[in-house]
Amino acid sequence: MNAEAPVSNVTAPSSPRSLADTGLSTVMMRDILLKSMFRTNQDQVSNLSKVICLPVPLTQELVDLARTQKLLTATGTMHATAGNEMGYELTDAGKARALDALSQSEYYGAMPVPLEQYSVQIKRQSVRDIRLNKEQLLSGMGHLILPPDLIDNLGPAVTSGRSILLYGPPGNGKSSISHGIRAALGDKVYVPRAIEYSGQIISVYDPIVHTAAESNVDDPNSLRRTSNKYDNRYVYCERPSVITGGELSLEMLDLTYNPTARTYQAPLQLKATGGIFIIDDLGRQAEPPQKIVNRWIVPLEESRDILALQSGEKFTVPFDTLVIFSTNFHPNQIFDGAALRRIFFKIKIDGPSQENFLKIFAMVARKKKMPLDEQALMYLMKVKFPTIENNYANYQPVFLIDQMISVCEFENIPYQMTPELIDRAWGNMFVRQEDIAH
Repeated sequence: MNAEAPVSNVTAPSSPRSLADTGLSTVMMRDILLKSMFRTNQDQVSNLSKVICLPVPLTQELVDLARTQKLLTATGTMHATAGNEMGYELTDAGKARALDALSQSEYYGAMPVPLEQYSVQIKRQSVRDIRLNKEQLLSGMGHLILPPDLIDNLGPAVTSGRSILLYGPPGNGKSSISHGIRAALGDKVYVPRAIEYSGQIISVYDPIVHTAAESNVDDPNSLRRTSNKYDNRYVYCERPSVITGGELSLEMLDLTYNPTARTYQAPLQLKATGGIFIIDDLGRQAEPPQKIVNRWIVPLEESRDILALQSGEKFTVPFDTLVIFSTNFHPNQIFDGAALRRIFFKIKIDGPSQENFLKIFAMVARKKKMPLDEQALMYLMKVKFPTIENNYANYQPVFLIDQMISVCEFENIPYQMTPELIDRAWGNMFVRQEDIAH
């Protein structure tokens, strides 16, 4: 039976009750309203409320403000399908203002959350406040067969919310363990659609990175309504998980500015706030590993990151992310002592013991409906593995069994395990060392 996921004690961001509660200037909100009407052709307050993610009364307040400034006008017609709701349209002055605002920034839609407000929410849902027990962590690892001492080392590392370095020979599940840690977190956080700093808007919510959770639906007979009471400028999401590999470059950790739209996109580590940032295959990037780790020194030590606007102005954002480095290299080969000191936990992921290898092999065979054969298995263990000094790896059972299945399917014979098929599968697992004439 799976262990229960951690109970989320995250406090939701309160829905603003006044325009002042948003923390934004009235001019910015008015302009976003005008741009949203210009781009979406919405003309009813109830629909505009959903577009700009503010409560209906505040949206109506912005509409009324724009009307007093002659930027909007009531159409004078009621919509029969919208509960006799009044429609509004941009005046010529309103269209001119919307176009002028769009020339400064193409951003429209959800009102942003000021960085100061988001910083408060980050503390409420910090990844460092998560407490996992051994059963929850094992549940997140799913089908992985891991030695008990590995789980004992991983547990304190994950619950600390500090950086982790997983290292060891390739093919032993470092990436799978990283994903298992993410699965074990279990609870949910609030991710802003966009944040605002110094009048600039930075998009944060990313459907590729963030998985929106299902909204709560209240029982209509319940006396207490709880759903959708939080600030709709946020999206209720699973804790984010950002995974990068050999493609990671230092530029990906900076704000991305779109000169055409004149908008910013948050860097990967900011999108991962409250969750996990996995740097897989460290040492395979174009940038040297030492340089990549140097970029993380301030965030890892001081729980803050420094970003720069297009103007060159630098500002600080909270850094609340569990960073997992995963590498096939020995740490001493790719880091100096100062870098290693800054990575809080260093955990070696070795190949399985012979006993665990056989457990994994049997489990994979059962899952793939490959019947086990004692003679073939003895041949594998007594003849083939001694040729590589009995170096077992977690990837080998899946590789060997998939190879045998491919042969069986091609030759149109029932799935079977024989010494001959073991030989053919083994031949594809390694490349023979030889000179090739050019």
